[in-house]
Amino acid sequence: MIDTGFLITSFVTLFVVIDPLGLIPLFIALTQGMTQAQRVAIGRRACVIASILLIVFGLLGEKLLTFIGISMPAFRIAGGILLFLTALDMLFERRTQRREGQQADPAHDPSVFPLAMPLIAGPGALASMILLVGKSGPGWTGAGLVFLEALSVIAIVFLLFQVAGPIERVLGRTGTMVITRLLGMLLAALSVQFVIDGIVGTGLLTS
Repeated sequence: MIDTGFLITSFVTLFVVIDPLGLIPLFIALTQGMTQAQRVAIGRRACVIASILLIVFGLLGEKLLTFIGISMPAFRIAGGILLFLTALDMLFERRTQRREGQQADPAHDPSVFPLAMPLIAGPGALASMILLVGKSGPGWTGAGLVFLEALSVIAIVFLLFQVAGPIERVLGRTGTMVITRLLGMLLAALSVQFVIDGIVGTGLLTS
């Protein structure tokens, strides 16, 4: 039986790490001057590529770690630290500043880079997929639900891309900053839990 708490945690983790709301102003900046049809095409392409990356890492990530001799507890600890750094970036707005520093090039299609990777399927999201699939339990049911959750978050990203302009006008910069910081606090707590789970997995501590 699938743990409902785990499903909620995994969805929240992926939603916070991918940060659909935080991607709105970046998508607008990277597609500035394009028509609505061009924006739809670029958003669709970026979301499809990001989905493939997340699924591949969820399926093969743990096998790759085993091949190179890295245990899942060690990866959970490393992944938790990485997610915590991402949370710090969100809390202190460093991630937004770095993203906004990537200016749009009218002659460049931004769907693969930087939209699909690293903005949507970034290191934190890829690490989260490996960690969550590893914690989903035996069989394919839990892993399949994690994949569905990842695709659901990507679908939210795509929908927000289509209404990016109106949402940006409603939220304004202040609203976007407030939401980003709240998500950053939540991600910080989740990342600490990943580290604790990793330490428990090593046998150094008991749960």
